[in-house]
Amino acid sequence: MKIKDIVNRGLVTLTNCDQEPIHIPGNIQPHGFLIGLTNDWIIDYCTENISSFLDLSHTQALGKKFETVFGGTAHNLVLNYTNSETVQDVFPLEVELMGRKFQINIHKSGDIYVLEAEPQFDKQILADVYTQTIQFVTQMNSTKSLKDLCALVAEGTREITGYDRVMIYRFDEQYNGEVYAESCRKDLEPFLGLHYPHTDIPVQARELYIRNQLRLITDINYQPVPIFTVDDKEDKNLDLSLSILRSTSPIHVQYLKNMGVGATLTISLIHHDRLWGLIACHHYSKKNISPGVRLAAKLQGQFITSQIDIRESNDENLNAKKTLQALEHLTALDLPLAEDSLDTLIQMPELLAVCNASGVSILFRNKMYKNGQVPEDNQIRSFTAQLGSKGYNEFYASRKIGEDLPELEGSSNFAGAVYHALGGSNHIIWYRPETVSEINWAGDPEKSIVKDDKGLHPRNSFNTWKQIVKGQSGIWKEYEINSAAKFAHSLHKNLIMILLSEEEEKYRLQSEVLKETNSELENINWISTHDLQEPLRKIQMITSKLLSEKRHDPEHPEIDSLERVSKSAAKMRELLQDILKYTRIKNTREAAEKIDLNLILDAAIEENSDLISECSAVIECQKLPQVNAIGFLMKQLFINIIQNSLKYASPERNPVIKITASQQPEIIKGRFKVYCSWVKFSDNGIGFDQKYADSIFKVFTRLHTQQEYSGSGIGLALCKKIMQALGGAISAEGKSGLGASITIYFPCDEQDTLI
Repeated sequence: MKIKDIVNRGLVTLTNCDQEPIHIPGNIQPHGFLIGLTNDWIIDYCTENISSFLDLSHTQALGKKFETVFGGTAHNLVLNYTNSETVQDVFPLEVELMGRKFQINIHKSGDIYVLEAEPQFDKQILADVYTQTIQFVTQMNSTKSLKDLCALVAEGTREITGYDRVMIYRFDEQYNGEVYAESCRKDLEPFLGLHYPHTDIPVQARELYIRNQLRLITDINYQPVPIFTVDDKEDKNLDLSLSILRSTSPIHVQYLKNMGVGATLTISLIHHDRLWGLIACHHYSKKNISPGVRLAAKLQGQFITSQIDIRESNDENLNAKKTLQALEHLTALDLPLAEDSLDTLIQMPELLAVCNASGVSILFRNKMYKNGQVPEDNQIRSFTAQLGSKGYNEFYASRKIGEDLPELEGSSNFAGAVYHALGGSNHIIWYRPETVSEINWAGDPEKSIVKDDKGLHPRNSFNTWKQIVKGQSGIWKEYEINSAAKFAHSLHKNLIMILLSEEEEKYRLQSEVLKETNSELENINWISTHDLQEPLRKIQMITSKLLSEKRHDPEHPEIDSLERVSKSAAKMRELLQDILKYTRIKNTREAAEKIDLNLILDAAIEENSDLISECSAVIECQKLPQVNAIGFLMKQLFINIIQNSLKYASPERNPVIKITASQQPEIIKGRFKVYCSWVKFSDNGIGFDQKYADSIFKVFTRLHTQQEYSGSGIGLALCKKIMQALGGAISAEGKSGLGASITIYFPCDEQDTLI
């Protein structure tokens, strides 16, 4: 049987620092030993240092069954432990191997059971830890803020573990770390408030901190112990991501040596599945702690992560409450629906308090309203123009405007802004000025990893390195952004109401003017048309008298002129009568009643009986429906349509007028309305070109000369006005030389709608 080690000797190079395969080092720390078992319980992996703990070498163990090497009792204990529902990473298995007591942690790595054994610790220590933990829980309830809790955890963890320094390490969005709380020996220089660059803990290390939430280095100067395996596969390896004894990256070890650290304990703080921070314990000499103490320390981390949301909420609750009060005050305002109400609004302190801004501006109808520390008007317009060009048309919030809009970098009076569009070019913007801050780094963050002729190694200097940060404002909290959004939505609605109110007032005034004007026009039309008929009657009387006197002389030169004057006066009287009818038609829908169109048609035919006989016209008619209308108006409409067909009859054939109709209510969708009944008048007259289908309904519109066809040009316009007054519609279809059809549509009443 051939045996080989699996040490990853190419672990760190000049090019793979950020991708260092730290989960497969192939060796462990020497304060315990490791064996790997297959599903058949054959020892497939074993560390070289097993002989330091047992009278057994790794070569003697490899390839043999666990039961053969350690006995049936130990095998049954391990088997039961792996099959139980016990939280295995919390409570290690206590077992005797070859006469010596060990505490064994077991986890699965692929198809391999990994057993990590350490000599059993004194159980009295666990009792002391229990007492300290109870005291801590009592004290924890007296803290209110997250920072106070973290300080208490740092102190409590140091008491439980006995490390020289305990730090609560908190990450920002880019995983730069800050020492958020600390407890250390009085003779040590404090690290509280120092920042560490994200490169100190690379991506793959952060991923391992999430998977394996407790890491221990008992002696920074340890010599890694290789893991051996049966050489039966090429590139055989063992993933130690969940291992407690896993050997640490040489770069990290050197990093700790440069800090003067002798031993460490690191506990992950996981919040919402993200690495929120670490509990970093440093000791300046060798130090190992029992699994019970490790568990107690890990419990300290659980105290923090379980309280993050609550404590952060408590920390922000007071400010959030103030913004909520400001928002409620603003939204409860009963300001007049007028543009000048913005002059009052902009001066209200609650408008700044709604998101704790230093300034605010509102642009409405190209007028700028401002309060507090705000940019110049031209800067605001430039800012909004840049936002639009970058696609931020509705909403934008940033504490570093220069990052998104480099053109505005250096605008110290508004490094941060929250922008909301209010329709069109209108908007509201809250501002915060540049906040110059000083960050104390533990060494130059640009030199966390050094490459030189000696290779790759961490920095040697951890002297405080100060960085001045400009170009950013204070952070916009989520509750501030939400509060601003809610008010912007409310303001948008108010601005719409202002616009609607102004439009309503404008239309009301216009309506009053139109009403008055229409009333005056009606009076003028009635007076003028009525008064004009009297002189026309006199003209007709005088011309008639003169004609009667001159009839005895047919050749008299004045007879023709007098006849023309008489005809003109008659046409003028007819035109004035049509105008009077047209102007007197108003909105009469309220006076409409159910009428039988068959009776109306009979009356209209009777009215036109002489003309129908004279033209030898034939009228064919279906049964017509009952509709909501006004009888005398419908009679006038039918008369006009029939007269129109007879007037424009073809000289080549006798007139035929066919009248058809809907026999029951049906939905007819017009351009803007819905109709339920219709009546169509079709004739075989001279027709018209369809392009004139709309213009024939206009007042005084004629498609033929007065000499060809007589009339005032008001007949169809009168029909259209009647149908509009009833809430209906009228349309025309025609073909030159073939005839025309006029269709009238009646609006739905409640009964029709139900049908």
